[in-house]
Amino acid sequence: MNPEITLVGAEFVQRFSATRRGARLARRLVVHQLDEWGVPYGSELSDNAALVVAEPAANAVLHGHVRGRDFELRLLNLAGTLRIEVSDALGERGPQRCAPTDGAESGYGLHLVEALATSWGITDRVVGKTVWAELLACHH
Repeated sequence: MNPEITLVGAEFVQRFSATRRGARLARRLVVHQLDEWGVPYGSELSDNAALVVAEPAANAVLHGHVRGRDFELRLLNLAGTLRIEVSDALGERGPQRCAPTDGAESGYGLHLVEALATSWGITDRVVGKTVWAELLACHH
């Protein structure tokens, strides 16, 4: 069961270095921020949000990195929906949803995002792109 986020309209925005350390920090700060908003560590929503952030954050570091540019994480509480956005500076290569091969250790990320999110997509920005996903923030 997902606890409801207590602060409707709450927003969290943070920039991270486009490094593996930055991607790890983004995942950690998501669960910390959700806890601040009333969603406890280890809850379904907290765990799912960390998993959903992991893929676009890793892609921002591995594929969206532009020298000297950070990536940005944004969380929005949209009255029952948690919107997660990860933006990077590279716009020409969006993440690809490929079928992983047997025994592959990678290639599952966007399938996981698709399975956990109620909706997701990629939006162009003035500089770069944003990968966004929405999760159900409460059970009615």
